[in-house]
Amino acid sequence: MREHDSLYSWTRLFIALLLATVGNIGMWVVVIVLPDIQQEFKIDRGTASIPFALTMVGFAIGNWVMGHVVDRYGITKTIILAATVNTAGYFAAMHVNNVYSLSILQFFIGLGTAAAFGPLIADTSHWFLKRRGIAVALIASGNYFSGAIWPPLFNNTLQSDGWRDVYWILALSTVFIMIPLSFLLAKKISEETARISDAASSDRRQNVSISPKALTILLSIAGIGCCVAMSMPQVHIVAFCIDLGFGPAVGAEMLSLMLIGGIISRLINGLLADKLGGVYTLLIGSTLQCTALFLYLPFDGLVSLYIVSLVFGLSQGGIVPSYAIIIREYLPGADAGTRVGFVMMCTIMGMAIGGWMSGWIYDLTGSYAAAFWNGIVWNFLNIAIVLFLITRNRKSKIMRLQTAV
Repeated sequence: MREHDSLYSWTRLFIALLLATVGNIGMWVVVIVLPDIQQEFKIDRGTASIPFALTMVGFAIGNWVMGHVVDRYGITKTIILAATVNTAGYFAAMHVNNVYSLSILQFFIGLGTAAAFGPLIADTSHWFLKRRGIAVALIASGNYFSGAIWPPLFNNTLQSDGWRDVYWILALSTVFIMIPLSFLLAKKISEETARISDAASSDRRQNVSISPKALTILLSIAGIGCCVAMSMPQVHIVAFCIDLGFGPAVGAEMLSLMLIGGIISRLINGLLADKLGGVYTLLIGSTLQCTALFLYLPFDGLVSLYIVSLVFGLSQGGIVPSYAIIIREYLPGADAGTRVGFVMMCTIMGMAIGGWMSGWIYDLTGSYAAAFWNGIVWNFLNIAIVLFLITRNRKSKIMRLQTAV
């Protein structure tokens, strides 16, 4: 019985998407409660941002660590482990009395949350061949679904009961949603189906004449460049709007608009990847992101910023999944979790570095203009690596044709 792109594959995809939507809230929760934490603990904004920074560190490392776990033990045990870590973290966070204790807990929450991103993407990729692009894009969208759906749901809880009750709700949701759903993904791909996928990957890898290690390193560097650029609007859009006099509510709306655009972009790019392949899809997305970053420079009016933020979301949403698609297109499936996890770790490091770097540049210059230019330069690094892979592929094909003649 055919397993790739089957009805079971799509059913499994739907379950995994639910897991991703619930599981990724661990990355967003600290953003939601940040103002309340700052007020309760009477700290400045920089100190209040430490929990988010450590969440991202944990999330980055967790993609690699949990990637190893999923390769060895499968996705069900990985999700159960991650859900246990997060549940314990949420419960403990309810009882902290300082920001530093919360920061340590958020590191472990980020570590567990990672299982719902890179490892889940890697596992899903095993079950698709012709439709792998859209499948990976859908799972990667779970991160954006989580960021778009959960924050508005917590508004009333924050206002009436406080930020600690948000963690209580998340602890219960993790136990009663993630763990039961994980058992529905216990089935593993057959060895015969895995061999079919690996054969296709081997053929593509020969076309670019590059080792798995070298390709992984190149994609990791590209991912850092891409996400340093991406972080400027995503991390600083609220502060950017405050500086322009529009207020934090407007900035939050623009962030939601980016996330919605990102979801649409991921789906479109997934479809493109099934037609053009991951490398060309990455080139298109990276070029569009660079264009959107340029648009932030001349436009600072309220209506124009809403439009540019939507354009940015539509431009960049499909970039990160493209790295995972390329890995599965060119590299063996046995260590897909580790390789996808490592590259995802590097993209998250890029987000963390870029978020800090943009703030540092703002402090030096007094505006975000230079920070946008910094993002554009880093984005060119990403594009240069993609063009290198495309050029290498074409040269390899020409050499094989000449040899054949």
